[in-house]
Amino acid sequence: MTKFPQGLRAPVVLFSVVLVGLLTAISADAVVQILPDATVSHRSRTVMDPAAIRADPLVQGIIASFDRAERALQQQDLPSMMEFYAPSYNYHGLRVDAVHRIWGEVFEHYRELSSTHLFSAINVIGEGNDLRVEVTCTGGLYGTEVATKKRITLDSWFQEVHFLVKEKDGWRFLGNKGDAPTATPFSSSPHHPLF
Repeated sequence: MTKFPQGLRAPVVLFSVVLVGLLTAISADAVVQILPDATVSHRSRTVMDPAAIRADPLVQGIIASFDRAERALQQQDLPSMMEFYAPSYNYHGLRVDAVHRIWGEVFEHYRELSSTHLFSAINVIGEGNDLRVEVTCTGGLYGTEVATKKRITLDSWFQEVHFLVKEKDGWRFLGNKGDAPTATPFSSSPHHPLF
């Protein structure tokens, strides 16, 4: 199982408790939510109207991809979950095979898995076959431990930028932008390779 940092200082723990409270207060039906003050930027145009953002076909496609990943998560369907990841996926040096192994371990040790994604910004980059998006997201991954039957937060993130690429069958998770850094910062090691 992926090990997460121990010995966090009190302010970080307090922030985590507040974040988890916020995320668990959100309706379970709303896996992906567009926050009221969210923006979508493409070239020199920025859309801030919540209704226009929700109606945008590009945004609907992104949400549909996250919804498919959520169904795979809840069904613990590893092959379907891996369809959410682009073949060129790279998150600080973690590649698709590592993510496959991590999800396998999560599915082995946890049940009743679910996630929440609160989108605050979507930045559209490129066009046509080179279409990509940067989605700023706050969220969490939750599950019930098989051994203890306790419901826990497996992961949470605040203002993390998800990089997605448009492929024939929909949007896929690409990981971090550009080359993997030579040293992974504490705040991302290896916190969010899954969502």
